[in-house]
Amino acid sequence: MQRHFGLDWLRIGAFAILILYHIGMVFVPWGFHAKLAAEQWVTVPMMLSNPWRLSLLFLVSGYASRALFVRHTGPWPFIRNRTARLLIPLVFGMAVIVPPQSWVELVTQHGYARGFPAFWTSDYFAFARLDGIFLPTWNHLWFVAYLWVYTLLFTVVLTVTPRGVKAAAQRLFDRLFGGVGALILPMAWLMLVSGVLFPGARETHEMWGDWVAHASYFPMVVLGYAMAGSERMIATFARWWKVTALAALLAFLTVATIQIVFAGYRVTPRPFGTIFSLARGVQGWMTIAALIGVAETFWNRDHRWRPMLTEAVFPFYIIHQTIIVVVAYWLLLARLPLVLDFIILVVATVAGCWAFYLGGRRVAWLRPLIGLRLHRKRADIPDSRPAIV
Repeated sequence: MQRHFGLDWLRIGAFAILILYHIGMVFVPWGFHAKLAAEQWVTVPMMLSNPWRLSLLFLVSGYASRALFVRHTGPWPFIRNRTARLLIPLVFGMAVIVPPQSWVELVTQHGYARGFPAFWTSDYFAFARLDGIFLPTWNHLWFVAYLWVYTLLFTVVLTVTPRGVKAAAQRLFDRLFGGVGALILPMAWLMLVSGVLFPGARETHEMWGDWVAHASYFPMVVLGYAMAGSERMIATFARWWKVTALAALLAFLTVATIQIVFAGYRVTPRPFGTIFSLARGVQGWMTIAALIGVAETFWNRDHRWRPMLTEAVFPFYIIHQTIIVVVAYWLLLARLPLVLDFIILVVATVAGCWAFYLGGRRVAWLRPLIGLRLHRKRADIPDSRPAIV
C-alpha cells in the first residue's frame, strides 16, 4: 500500500478542527472543564463539525492500521507496536498532562480549595470519586484508549479468521460499498444509531457502558480498514463529492435550525428531536464522504511540510486541551472581553502545542511519552508509511 497523502492532509485538518472545537467548548452552555461563558449562539458553528470529526479520525486510523498490519511479521508484533505507541502516551498523559484540567474543574465548578501541588500528590491518584469526578482520569485522551481497544479487538478477529474468509469478505465489501452503497449504508447506520438506537444519548467516554460511542466509532475503524483495500470505494467518494457536500450542507442547516429554534428547551420536542438526530447522521457521513472525495481528487500529493505536520498532530492532541483549560482559568481571573479571550486562547494553544512538540521531539526519552517514534532520525525521514494516532 502506498501512502495516501490526501488522507494525511485530512487527518491534519481534522485535528486542527478538533482543537478549535475544544476552544469553543469554553464558550458554550455545554459542560466542560473550564468555562468563560455560556453563549447559546456558539453552539451553531460547533454543530458544523460535531457529528463527524471523531468518526473521521477513527476511519482514517482504521485505514492506516491496514498498511501497518501487513508490514509487520505477524499480529503480535503489530499489537506490541500499537500498544507502545498508544498506551505509553496515554499513561503519561493521565499522570502528567491531564491533572491540571481536573484541578481547574474542581476549583472553578466544585469549590475545591487545595492548591495544585497538593491535589496532584494526594487527591488525583486516589482512584476514587471527588465531587463526582473519578480520579485519575483520561479526559480528552479517551480517544487513545478507545482506539487501542478497538485495534486490539479487530486484530484478534483478523488473526483467527482464515485467509480465504478474509478475501471473500473483502470481495463482498467491494460489492456492497464499491458504488452508491458507500454513500448510503454508513449513513443509514449512523442515522440508526443517532435517531433510533440511542436517540438523545450522550457519550460518557468511560469505556464500559458507552454504547453510543462504540456503536458509532468501532464500525468506523472496521470500515477504514476495509476501505484501504477498496479502490472502488474511494473512487465513489471522488465521483460524488459535490453531491455529498450538498447533502451535508442541507443536513447541517436542518440541525442548526432546530438548534436555534429550540435553544431554550431542555429536551427538543417531538418530532423535531428525532429529525435533529437523523439529520446528524446524514450530516456526519455525507461530510466524511465529501471530505474523502476532495482529499482523493485534490489533496493526494506531497508537500515538504507534510511529514512534520503528520508527526506533530499526536503531540498536539495530547497537550492541547490542558493548555486550553489552564489558559481559560487564567482568563477567568483576568475578566477580559470574550472576543479577546477567544483570540488569546487560540494564540496560546497554537504556540503551546508547537512548543510541546518541537521541544519534546529533541529529547530522546520524551519522544515515546508524547507519541513519537523512539528514534528521531527515522521519524524525520519522509517515507511511504501511513500515519496513525
